[in-house]
Amino acid sequence: MSTAFWGLLTLIALGVTLLLLLIATIYVRRLERQPTLPFSEEIGAAPRVIKKLRKRETMTREEFEYAQRIVAIRGNPMAFCIPLTLFAMSTYYIFACLEYLQGATPSERHFIGVIPMITSTNLAIQLLRAKRLKGRLRTAEVTA
Repeated sequence: MSTAFWGLLTLIALGVTLLLLLIATIYVRRLERQPTLPFSEEIGAAPRVIKKLRKRETMTREEFEYAQRIVAIRGNPMAFCIPLTLFAMSTYYIFACLEYLQGATPSERHFIGVIPMITSTNLAIQLLRAKRLKGRLRTAEVTA
């Protein structure tokens, strides 16, 4: 394949990366403007609440509100732009390395770009797992 092909793929990957980065930035700024719950300031509150929700344990009203917020934040389609940005950046890196080689044999340098791809895939899977908890919110037991 010619170097122009890898160059074109590199530019496309860069464009997609910048678009996803813009969307992720807008989403994070929107989250920063939301008021915080007092319960959310505790260390380890989010994992504890999610664990209770997964095990269908009873929760206090504060924990339930926080669980609703966590599920809404992680289930938002804009949240998936964060792992997609990381994936697109690593794709850009791999295509740029292939374009730089100009037909030579790929080295271990290209496989370094696969590590963020695996990481972003794991992050996306974790977001999907949290999104599935929306159904458990309807049946959660809340104590006064």
